[in-house]
Amino acid sequence: MREDLRVVLVQANLVWEDAQANRETIENLLMTQEGDVFVLPEMFSTGFSMKPSKLAEKENGPSLKWMKKMAEEKDAAIVGSLIIEEDSKYYNRLFFVYPDGSFKKYNKRHLFTLAGEEKYYAQGDETIIVDYKEWKIKPLICYDLRFPVWARNTEGYDLLLFVANWPEKRSHAWSTLLMARAIENQSYVVGVNRVGKDGSGIDHNGKSVVIGPLGENLLNFKDHQEVVKSVLLSSESLIQTRDRFRFLQDADGFKIIK
Repeated sequence: MREDLRVVLVQANLVWEDAQANRETIENLLMTQEGDVFVLPEMFSTGFSMKPSKLAEKENGPSLKWMKKMAEEKDAAIVGSLIIEEDSKYYNRLFFVYPDGSFKKYNKRHLFTLAGEEKYYAQGDETIIVDYKEWKIKPLICYDLRFPVWARNTEGYDLLLFVANWPEKRSHAWSTLLMARAIENQSYVVGVNRVGKDGSGIDHNGKSVVIGPLGENLLNFKDHQEVVKSVLLSSESLIQTRDRFRFLQDADGFKIIK
């Protein structure tokens, strides 16, 4: 039997377009908890900026090196997205960094056209499944949450992760859609959002959350608070739920046209 998984959610107040300040702040927050997986917000080093030419790092840049250092020090996986330049293109790229410094990466598929993200960033076209401590984890980024086909559990994953800079004025959609993704995929769902006002004047109230496979709320965060919390995800509970309610077996087949 695989072990339970302790997930740590870092609901940070990001400093606008200041990678060094954000790394320092988040490093201090990480020191308050122990766990197996630490989850950071979307674009955790800069905030959700449309200035990639000014802020982008190469993949071997300081922020990924910092993630590797933190993963080694905490003996845990670290997850979050960064602005990355590669082959003269910019990506909103998520990294899942293992304790040994190796990593998997995912480029955001659904670019947020309401903010013009598609004008500055290249679109990803593949999801990933991360194998970690015998758990199958699918990480996605913010706006991906609104597209259930992209998140659909066709791979038998156990945990669906969303890292985000989701605005307060649409927080009801954030909370509702996270619950829907958990129920329809019979999976644990973790949603990590930032708090604070960004450089565009947009307020973020957090509402990071952990939801169980039946839609039950396992961990809540108070609005507008920079805070770190953890939850222990039960492997046995997930197995029992899927054995009792075999809804995934009745799902429709489909093909994604890219």
